[in-house]
Amino acid sequence: MENVLDYDYNSLYEKLKREKIEPYRATQIFDWIYKKKVSSFSVMTNLSKKLRENLSRHLEVRFPELVTTARSKDGTVKFLWKYDDKSTVESVLLRYPGRTSACVSSQVGCALGCEFCATGKSGFVRNLTSGEILAQILGMEKAENERIGNVVFMGMGEPMLNYDEVMRAIRVMVDSKALKISQRRISISTAGVVEGIKRLSNEPLDVILSISLHAPDDEKRSRIMPINQRYPLSVLLNAVKEYQSIKKRRVTFEYILFDGFNDSLKDAMKLVEILEDINCNVNLIAYNETGSKFKRTPADKARQFEEFLKAHGLEAVIRVEKGSDIDAACGQLRRRIL
Repeated sequence: MENVLDYDYNSLYEKLKREKIEPYRATQIFDWIYKKKVSSFSVMTNLSKKLRENLSRHLEVRFPELVTTARSKDGTVKFLWKYDDKSTVESVLLRYPGRTSACVSSQVGCALGCEFCATGKSGFVRNLTSGEILAQILGMEKAENERIGNVVFMGMGEPMLNYDEVMRAIRVMVDSKALKISQRRISISTAGVVEGIKRLSNEPLDVILSISLHAPDDEKRSRIMPINQRYPLSVLLNAVKEYQSIKKRRVTFEYILFDGFNDSLKDAMKLVEILEDINCNVNLIAYNETGSKFKRTPADKARQFEEFLKAHGLEAVIRVEKGSDIDAACGQLRRRIL
């Protein structure tokens, strides 16, 4: 049976019309699901009993099972979800002063195999549907009784390799009848899938584009990110410039600092050079242990790297670390088999 969470408002409206159900009921259904967080038609009391029974013959409100939660000393909460096919993903609720963010997964596992990332070590299983993505947010909101105002597609998987479902989920997130999250508070992070960046250039949605860079040249990037062999830096950065020429928006580059690999001032200078024509900011990220050969750059060396970038005209900041004590930080999410 189809999951109503897989429908955006317009497609649900048309679905109800085809089933000879008053299509305006889509507004009421959205209100119950996205505002009241219910998971059954049976409790939608402003719908008649007959209509609720009719809806249940065509659709269901399907949420994943919440298997476990882990709580960090900094307020971060990691959730492990299990879907009907027994696939599992993790997502993370992050608390900052004045805002709560959700780091959501777009795939079960990941096919990109980045050397430093735990997710790719379990391999790729399948894409998530838009409803399975949205259910992570709804589930976190319900579990914590807290409204999420920011969303980052930085969990498990490569969002640009599940482009259509990710965009469908975002349309529901920003819909005032649903989650009503500001478009500029949604960030899509890609390892550099150029076709996805080009498609995003022509989207009416005004979300933030983040690029996982992690190295300043092709030789080093190819060693840790196999995707660079398909989309070398020149191709990737040209796509970013094309995106920026259309969107007129600043982009974010994510850069994990690995001790002795990409954290020298020579590396910093290369980074300045390749990004000099791009309106961007650089998020410097402390490496979190994932079982790889890499080690974390010492804090004083990371600060020197940051200051060098800023002194040479790049906006850069060392990102506040969240959830590393529960393996919920950047690169640490895994597909746990239960």
